[in-house]
Amino acid sequence: MLELFISAFVTLFVVIDPPGCAPIYAGLTASATPREARVMAVRACLIASAILVVFALFGEDLLGALHIELDSFRIAGGIMLFLIALDMVFEKRTERREERAEKVRTAQPQIEDVSVFPMAMPMLAGPGSIASVMLLTAKAHGLAETFVILAALGAVMLLSLIALIAARPLMRFLGAQVEAVITRLLGVLLAALAAQFVIDGIHAQF
Repeated sequence: MLELFISAFVTLFVVIDPPGCAPIYAGLTASATPREARVMAVRACLIASAILVVFALFGEDLLGALHIELDSFRIAGGIMLFLIALDMVFEKRTERREERAEKVRTAQPQIEDVSVFPMAMPMLAGPGSIASVMLLTAKAHGLAETFVILAALGAVMLLSLIALIAARPLMRFLGAQVEAVITRLLGVLLAALAAQFVIDGIHAQF
């Protein structure tokens, strides 16, 4: 169970990427008071958690309704996660997040609440994290393993909340260079995990 928890935790941590979301959130809430920033951080993490839990518990049924085999989803999800990993290694993911955040600021200059968009979706509960949580729960055997994966998700979302709340001082402490190194290392790890998803899907299919 501990091995499953660690595997699920690492996968979700890398995909959701709390350290990468923190500087974006700091920029989006630059004009907010500390209390407003905390409230929005809590709301964003709760909404993202609810979305991911729904897909974790009912995603396989949704695939069945759409007549999509789980192995096909494993392969597609693995490829998608691998592309995210490449973006992380080459710093493209951070650039796109910053561009998205800038569009939100310029399109809605008076915006106060960024908890739903873009923080909850698509930054925390994006396509990569939804695919990951569905793949992980699909591999779970029994209720106990499903709860272990949900516990790993809860731990990652708690760390995400801490990262968002501490975003401003955290960014000052880490600096841009340290953040870039962390992002690249996580990207390499995610690439290996994504390749394993694809291998599992192909092996099961053929």
